[in-house]
Amino acid sequence: MRNDAPDLETVAGWLRGASSVVALTGAGISTESGIPDFRGPNGVWTKDPAAEKTATLEYYMGDPEVRQRAWQNRLKSEMWSAEPNAAHHALVDLERKGALQALVTQNVDGLHLLAGQSPEIVVEIHGNVREAKCMSCGWRGPMADVLERVRTGDPDPACEHCGGILKSATISFGENLVADDLDRAQRAAERADVLLALGTSLVVFPAAALPEIARRAGARLVIVNAEETPFDPIADAVMRDQLGEVLPALAALV
Repeated sequence: MRNDAPDLETVAGWLRGASSVVALTGAGISTESGIPDFRGPNGVWTKDPAAEKTATLEYYMGDPEVRQRAWQNRLKSEMWSAEPNAAHHALVDLERKGALQALVTQNVDGLHLLAGQSPEIVVEIHGNVREAKCMSCGWRGPMADVLERVRTGDPDPACEHCGGILKSATISFGENLVADDLDRAQRAAERADVLLALGTSLVVFPAAALPEIARRAGARLVIVNAEETPFDPIADAVMRDQLGEVLPALAALV
């Protein structure tokens, strides 16, 4: 925490006095569950910039080799064995105490829901890796079923209904967000008295615009992230602490 920053008790007071608290979470909240982030010093794309192609729609749709690599990455993903950590559980605690009204996550791992967060307050703005979708006919189904086809020898499984290209039901670079999800996230930010930006670099738009929307509406902005973000200079509090430590401590004070 910065030397001049409000302490946790002060931030807890902001939450207690708020009628609408919104959390925006990014990859940093899941690193303590063993899921690597993308842009941090040890991030997946920092170590291997070419891996970003698997998350870029143009390359994914146009290059079978990129798709094959993406399916192998999914097969080996840490997401399947990851469990919610103390930070996820602390957000559930805040909701149960009436101190969290909306949670917008950039993560696709589903850990907030596994921790017990109410589905009606969660907006998975980048989708969820636990579901697969066809890019041609719109079919959706369990990712586990498609991964089983990869595991048994199909390197680039096609849609069984129309033969189209399958991918995870997540939002790739170059792919439009689901309009309803974006609308829900923006309306939550507009209503917020406090916005907690947790484990997010705040560089991927449009999710990164939510703190700005909230600030314009008069909300306090609290950032907890290991690295600096572009919004640090306008935040009311900035902390560098581990989310698995600071969020349980904060929830205990509310």
